[in-house]
Amino acid sequence: MKLFSFKKNSDLGILVMRTVIGTSFVFLHGFSKISGGLESWRKIGMATANVGIHFSPAFWGFMAACSEFFGGICLILGLFFRPAAFLILCVMTVAASMHLKMGQGLMAASHPIELGFLMIGFILAGPGKYSLDRK
Repeated sequence: MKLFSFKKNSDLGILVMRTVIGTSFVFLHGFSKISGGLESWRKIGMATANVGIHFSPAFWGFMAACSEFFGGICLILGLFFRPAAFLILCVMTVAASMHLKMGQGLMAASHPIELGFLMIGFILAGPGKYSLDRK
């Protein structure tokens, strides 16, 4: 009898990744942005100009903050998991493009690029069996 099976524990692995990354988005990324107010949202939203969106920067900044904060909660819970991962992927795409367009190079853009690819993996893999989406 096997005590440990990698295939059997893949759902547990997804749960660990969801919880850690979701908590990071809630507390390290999203909370400060969502509580920053209108001027903070406007500043964040200015990054959308790098992908051709030049109107309503405060709205887009607020949407980015919501995507990171509430999307992080959704990742943790495994609720609306794929839509939340997609919205975070959009935010990471804008963040990476901002770093690259500002001439900060690949090192500055690497963090949002890595998180973006993680979101692609989450979208493909799904939330796993330990999630509210499965209930």
